[in-house]
Amino acid sequence: MTENEIKNLFNNSENKSRKFEKYFSIYEELFEKYKNKDITFVEIGIHNGGSLDVWRKYFSKNSRIIGIDLNPECKKFERDGIEIFIGNQSDPKFWNTFFEKVKKIDVILDDGGHTNLDQIVTAVSVVKKINNGGILVVEDTHGSYIKEYNSSKKYSFIEFSKKIIDDVNFKYNKSFK
Repeated sequence: MTENEIKNLFNNSENKSRKFEKYFSIYEELFEKYKNKDITFVEIGIHNGGSLDVWRKYFSKNSRIIGIDLNPECKKFERDGIEIFIGNQSDPKFWNTFFEKVKKIDVILDDGGHTNLDQIVTAVSVVKKINNGGILVVEDTHGSYIKEYNSSKKYSFIEFSKKIIDDVNFKYNKSFK
């Protein structure tokens, strides 16, 4: 499936979904290896359900498509092949309950609350529950640069991510000169 085909799936979805156009090529690049495979795909932040229909068509028909949202009204998007969980992504208890029911996942797409708390708690809560070879994709990281989404730039999701990258890659406890 090409970038344009993914874009068309989103544009022609019965329940429209808002996505930045630049995401379509990224989706194809990141998700291509999962096409025609039976996977468990989770999207946080389902708004009006349009993207769930897209993922249902994009991945194999036997894939498990799961949406997560704060809004209890989103339960109406649940149907054959699409499960909906209602909960707060910044609550570790929600994630514990979720993974008791769902077990392991292959792909998780975080398009939820966009705050540093939402994105950091989600990353910490889900990373160990992703199958080997799976991925966590976090959208809207620009929220790290918007004051209303974050208490402090110092504790943003971007700074959190940089810290993880530094911890993984920094081998010596010596300063660069």
